[in-house]
Order: sequence, then C-alpha cells, then structure tokens
Amino acid sequence: MSAIDLNADLGETVDGVPTADDEAMFAVISSANVACGGHAGDAASMREAVERAGRFGVAVGGHPSYPDKAGFGRARIEIEPAALRASVEAQLAELIDAGANLRYVKPHGALYHSVTTGRREAAAVVAAIADVSARLGRALPILGLDGAVTIAATEAGLPFVREAFLDRGYRPDGSLVPRGEPGALLDDPLLVAARAVRLARDGVVVAVDGSEIAADAASLCLHGDSPAAVSMARAVRSALDAENIEVRAPW
Repeated sequence: MSAIDLNADLGETVDGVPTADDEAMFAVISSANVACGGHAGDAASMREAVERAGRFGVAVGGHPSYPDKAGFGRARIEIEPAALRASVEAQLAELIDAGANLRYVKPHGALYHSVTTGRREAAAVVAAIADVSARLGRALPILGLDGAVTIAATEAGLPFVREAFLDRGYRPDGSLVPRGEPGALLDDPLLVAARAVRLARDGVVVAVDGSEIAADAASLCLHGDSPAAVSMARAVRSALDAENIEVRAPW
C-alpha cells in the first residue's frame, strides 16, 4: 500500500471568527498547518487546534507568516531579516506554549513564496526554525516547494519535505498561478480528488495549459478557507481510500 500526507491550513481565526470548518477538516486530514498569530490565530484558537489534533490523531505543524493580520499574510512586506527571524520564532513559540507537539513548519501565504525565491527570507526563516529545533532537541522538517528554502534547510541540517497543491492552478514551469488570475483556484471536488490520486500514484500534476508536470510530493495541500474545502477534502480522502493509498503524516 502506498501512502501520502494530506495537509490543510487550519486554526485561521480572525477576530475570534474561524475562517474554516476546522472540525470537519481535521476528521479527514493527517497534518494541520496551524496559524500561530502572524496572519491569523490567537492563543484560544491554537489551543483549540491542538485539542482537535489530539482527538483526531493529526500531526500539528506551525504555519508562520509575515506579521500581517490586516492582510492575512498574503502580501509581501518589507522587513529586516533579523526582525523576520524573531517574528517566526515567536510565532512558533506561541504555538508550542498552546500545547502543540510541533512536528514540522510550513510558512504561510506571501512568506511561503518569499522563502522559495528569496535567499535572505529563506535564511531568516530557516534560522528561526533551527533555533526552535535546538530548543526542542530535534530537527523540525520544513514543508514547501523547492527553491531557496531547500538550500537553506539543507545547510542548516533540517529535513525538507516537498508538497503539491490540490486546489491551486499550476503554470507550465511548475509555479503556482497567482491568486486573482484565471485558473488560480480549483473548487471541483471530483477534479481535485482525481488530481490527488494522480499525484499520489504517478507524481504528476496537470498545468493550466494542459501540460503535465512532474511533482515529487510527499504531502498534498488543501486550503481550509476555500468555500468548497470540506467537500473537496472528503472527496480526496474517499478517492485515496478507494485506491488503497494510505493517508498518513510523514513526521
């Protein structure tokens, strides 16, 4: 039986209001990227996410972002590397203080893309994760796409785990279609479920122009705040189960 991880961005409470049906999502995923105060989330939402993770047997990952609650972390902001490092480290510490058995880290939104393309940002974020790893006494894996962060993680001695997106469009070069452009978001549960099976079984994803892209991913991501997130997640889990592909965290 083959296996794949299914991760989702959760705990993204804004002003006390959840942006996703976390209870339903935790029931079908294996890893939760929990917002830890940078773009969303607070102490209460983190504790709630940790409790749900324990109840459903889901691995908890930190989901730090630029310190940008006003913009939900979706726009790149100018910040000195030292300040970015301190911010990411503080966000992860807050999640740990909420009771999380932190298993991995996945940057959020604009920071996710910045560490993929920017050496300074990648170095700052990886340094923060390395600091937290040292305090925990174990190396925290970083989840993301190949790029500058892959090199920085290797240099810091941290594992890097590749993921692929189920509900985002891909360009022919393997990059994601920017939000707001045609084809950026997918919301058809059957289409997304078929993509999950293809990725898990063949390591291939179809780009917006119809070309096929190799995607060697150990984890598949769904965004919990998508309107069709729950129906897509359930369809994905059912499709993977039907193909005898075990959904399990790699951490």
